Amino acid sequence: MTLTFLDLAPAQQDLLESLAPDSNHLVSGQPGTGKSVLAMHRAALLDLMGHSTVLLARSNLLRQQLAADAVAVGSSVPVLTFHRWVINWYQRATGTAPGRTEDGLFDWLELMSAAMSVGLGQLEQLVVDEGQDLPQQFYQLCRVLGIRMTVFADEQQRITDTQSTLAEIEKAMGSTTRHEITVNQRNSRPVAVLAGHFHVDGDPPLLPDRDGPVPQLLRHTGGRQPLAGWLSAYATAYPRRSIGVILRHTRAQTELFAEVSRPPHDLQAQMYIGNAPEGPYRTLTPGKKGISIINRASVKGLEFDTVIVPDTHIDSGDPTAAELRMLYYVMTTRARQELYFCYSGDREPPILADVPARMLRRSMM
Repeated sequence: MTLTFLDLAPAQQDLLESLAPDSNHLVSGQPGTGKSVLAMHRAALLDLMGHSTVLLARSNLLRQQLAADAVAVGSSVPVLTFHRWVINWYQRATGTAPGRTEDGLFDWLELMSAAMSVGLGQLEQLVVDEGQDLPQQFYQLCRVLGIRMTVFADEQQRITDTQSTLAEIEKAMGSTTRHEITVNQRNSRPVAVLAGHFHVDGDPPLLPDRDGPVPQLLRHTGGRQPLAGWLSAYATAYPRRSIGVILRHTRAQTELFAEVSRPPHDLQAQMYIGNAPEGPYRTLTPGKKGISIINRASVKGLEFDTVIVPDTHIDSGDPTAAELRMLYYVMTTRARQELYFCYSGDREPPILADVPARMLRRSMM
């Protein structure tokens, strides 16, 4: 549900009102503190004050969510991926497309050279959501261009291949005011407790007061049909819930989508595939009730009433590895109310085997 400014919590309103319009700001907060909503409102407020403003996200799926939220509150602020913004800026500055390295990334040396040639200009202000997912070079580029930025970030959610810590973002931006928001507005207390188990370093997140069921670890026999049957029964029992099904591999997404879409289930599920060509699988209706099948790589910034992760048995890596723990931290905190981790086989996945029963109940699917 999209919130107007007056619907925001007092701490969220106070934060927005404390952000000077002509300064750089770095706002940190745990999942569920409303960073995406605040980013959208920050951009809308800057626009109302007469500042040309663009709202940025790394992923196309989060861009869609932010754009829908902006429209819902009557804002006309453009919402772009940071890739698109960089391409647009470079084409305006040089008349050509930016170069790429052999691995497909931006040639930041070329971009920086162009920025120094252009010099300071009257460019728009930028508001960035999930700023930890963007590379340091992007912030350095904006600093050279003299662009004012407001960045919302959480370094506990650094699970992309182009990521930055809060300290790196602050250093790259230059003169920056730091802010923090701490109140979890999204998760139930049991979900937040489990998320704290995966927290990597620093202070654990503050726990919300709202109660809910303890997350569950479900063992299943494997295969698409039993899982599809269970999902169908769950979606039928709770037709008014948004249900996010998070999978690691695109093939598993498409196979499960096909299974739940055919008889006897006939579910009106939606699916998002980040590397799909333009079409039905490159868009997702934000807040839609029923099942949404999403890749792990695209889930950042989203939230659902219920989250189901069917394939935890493939996570056999070191359970103490920061990257894996951050991934589970992100997936856990997508759930507003209910959370189900699922696996097949005789042994619980190492990342979940040491979670106490008070945090994660075990049962069969």
